[in-house]
Amino acid sequence: MRFEIITIFPRIVDAYFSDGILKRALQSGLIDVRAHNLRDYTSDKHRSVDDYPYGGGPGMVMKPEPFFRAVRSIKSDGLDTLTIMMTPQGRLFNQETALTLSKEKRRLLFLCGRYEAIDERVRDGLTDLELSTGDYILTGGELPALVIIDSIVRLLPGALGDELSAEAESFSWGILDYPHYTRPPEHEGRKVPDVLVSGNHKEILRWRRKEALRRTLLRRPVMLGEAPLSDDDYKLLSEIKEEER
Repeated sequence: MRFEIITIFPRIVDAYFSDGILKRALQSGLIDVRAHNLRDYTSDKHRSVDDYPYGGGPGMVMKPEPFFRAVRSIKSDGLDTLTIMMTPQGRLFNQETALTLSKEKRRLLFLCGRYEAIDERVRDGLTDLELSTGDYILTGGELPALVIIDSIVRLLPGALGDELSAEAESFSWGILDYPHYTRPPEHEGRKVPDVLVSGNHKEILRWRRKEALRRTLLRRPVMLGEAPLSDDDYKLLSEIKEEER
């Protein structure tokens, strides 16, 4: 899968893919990531990418011309492209969107802004999809773009060592994840739950599902209204509510 990122700080992108799962996916050819320096598409000697806003106001606005030149240059190879702008006004990114994008046949091109905003004509003339990773403000679009790419890559077959990992992770069930434990069996007086060392796989699965439901009920109850719950899940929730009284 191919990702293109337009930014004024390409080294941020390069650094993120220098370790771990993403590095292995890159080296194996599972993904192709290309960072493009927006300043390479400017036409003045200062390589300016921003200017004062029309109408006044604080901050600087990123100019449209470099974005248009960059996108047109990238698309000149004729490959189908889905162009995504990172913006607080975009659709809120979630696991469902990650799954949808992981099945995209088109390459994904991310537009990462800085300063106060990007000229609205970039949104109108170049953007297919606007995404946001949350209701907060960052200094640029690079981190949200990398968050989205990270969540997509781990869903690609072959990206994770254990193909069941992505399916069992938080949000893949539509609810939060269950607690995880490893050795030692006791640490500073806190023990691993007995069921996890019992060898009874049926009870282990039941415990994990119940604890996942418990966490969701206590921390993100709204998710339960949207999750595909079974009759057994509702029975577990009844037990949890009794226990939490």
